[in-house]
Amino acid sequence: MRLSRAVRDTLVGALIAAGALASVVLFVTTTYFTVLCLIGIGFLALPHLTTAVRWVCDLNRRAAARSGVPVERPYRPEPEEIERDIVGWVRRCKWILADPASWRDLLWLLLNSVVGLLLGSAPAALLYYAGEGLVLAAGLWRPVAADGTGRWYAFITVDSWPAALAAALAALAVFAGWLHLSSWILKGHAYFVLFLLGPTQGARLASRVRHLAETRSGALDIQAAEVRRIERDLHDGAQARLVSLGLTLGAVDRQLDRNTEEARRLLNDARSSSVQALRELRGLVRGIHPPVLAERGLADAVRALGIASPLPVTVVADLPGKLPDPVESAIYFSVSELLTNALKHADAGQVEVSLHYADGALHGQVTDDGRGGAAMSAGSGLEGIRRRLASFDGVLEIDSPRGGPTVMKMELPCALSSPKTSSS
Repeated sequence: MRLSRAVRDTLVGALIAAGALASVVLFVTTTYFTVLCLIGIGFLALPHLTTAVRWVCDLNRRAAARSGVPVERPYRPEPEEIERDIVGWVRRCKWILADPASWRDLLWLLLNSVVGLLLGSAPAALLYYAGEGLVLAAGLWRPVAADGTGRWYAFITVDSWPAALAAALAALAVFAGWLHLSSWILKGHAYFVLFLLGPTQGARLASRVRHLAETRSGALDIQAAEVRRIERDLHDGAQARLVSLGLTLGAVDRQLDRNTEEARRLLNDARSSSVQALRELRGLVRGIHPPVLAERGLADAVRALGIASPLPVTVVADLPGKLPDPVESAIYFSVSELLTNALKHADAGQVEVSLHYADGALHGQVTDDGRGGAAMSAGSGLEGIRRRLASFDGVLEIDSPRGGPTVMKMELPCALSSPKTSSS
């Protein structure tokens, strides 16, 4: 295990060292055309060069994440609706030059040409040096020492078999160092990447403001859509039935003295209409905030969803306390829609729902054994779920390869407000 990890680290380090050599070329070329922007010529090549620079930087961010140091992209979002002409090209260049992350990329290219080359090639150099010592100790020292001077290895002059044995031990020590130090060397480069290619505090705050603006807009859109749905359901359902009920009662009043049997029939119709209107009002209230959610809590409400679903649904919930009502409602309706998707689109045979609270967040997962291939797209139900969760700074992660299974992970940061109220 450690050997295979060291081999992979050595290969990654070699790629980092190769990228360090490319950093020199990119730095010189990008700097040259950035200076030429002062006279207008550089605008033609700068966007293409910036794409290449950010691609190289992203590769190093991925390498850093592999070493356990995740690095976020710090770039400002590209302006929307940039014209496909010279004016739009100039606007894109101004957006690039106004982004502090672009200048940090240039500084990183310059420094990485040294730091990346040294740290990236270090694991390969250790492995080579260990191999050289073992080959030398195996007998190569004899023709080398034929002139009477011997070969210098790790402060040892290898000119005899005892010296060769000492060199072999030193080579094994270097090999052990390669096994144990390769990952730490790459982690050092990962922190160098984090220092220059990660977002600054100002960039994080700006990104946070953009995220809050987007989620606020999404929350307002969801609220407006919910209000329109309620208005439509009231107008087309309960309101229409209540109007019909009023007309029927008026007809009853007219028929009481003239036709008792007809009045009795109309009363029965009115009774049926009132029952149906009450049923629709209850359904409407259930769509706003289900009674089982208010009375029994999230865990039992999700279990009720599983029981009502035509699919076999297993629910595992570990919630040590009461969650805020908006969070419970968001997760409840998200799980409800995911169960509907598994039934209608995934052709699933069974579904498993798990809920647990840890690290200040509610974690939910819906797994089905369907055909897979689910993807986020504009206007889809999954995009609606994502926007609903984003209103609470929550996230929706999708893992749905072709052929399944499909795993939907939800996470909502929240705080527990009271002791557990649902059944176990």
